[in-house]
Amino acid sequence: MEHLLGLLRVHIHRGVNLAVRDVTTSDPYVVVRMGKQKLKTRVVKKNVNPVWDEDLTLSIAEPQPVTLEVYDKDTLSLDDKMGSAEFDIEPFVEAVKMHLGNLPNGTIITSVKPTRTNCLAEESHITWTDGKVVQDMVLRLQNVECGEVEIRLSWIDIPGSRGL
Repeated sequence: MEHLLGLLRVHIHRGVNLAVRDVTTSDPYVVVRMGKQKLKTRVVKKNVNPVWDEDLTLSIAEPQPVTLEVYDKDTLSLDDKMGSAEFDIEPFVEAVKMHLGNLPNGTIITSVKPTRTNCLAEESHITWTDGKVVQDMVLRLQNVECGEVEIRLSWIDIPGSRGL
């Protein structure tokens, strides 16, 4: 535990306009990877605008890029890829390290603009929300004809970890 900085909660909210992989629809699920860690959501059947509303939690020893991949669940063949996105947690971790407190709810701490080197579909704000630092992101999926995934990052301190 003492080698960990803390836990990163990745709330997978929903997919928007995901690619069709099964004739007229898809059965999407999300896989989140960081280093050797791999977590996935449940499958939402027959929906190209799925709502997962699931929390996936990664252990953070050193901040590394996180990869999010969307797949279409198939029964008789390999699951089809529906795009991927990578995002950097460094700006979020830096905001958590500020150890802010007593800010008005919704205060923007910093913003991350979309660039050619990130997968943001729009500007992402790191805010003070409900007594903690959170980051909302809309990720544009790459290597696919269409689709976005909306997520929220939040931090969990672990007692006995080295912390931020």
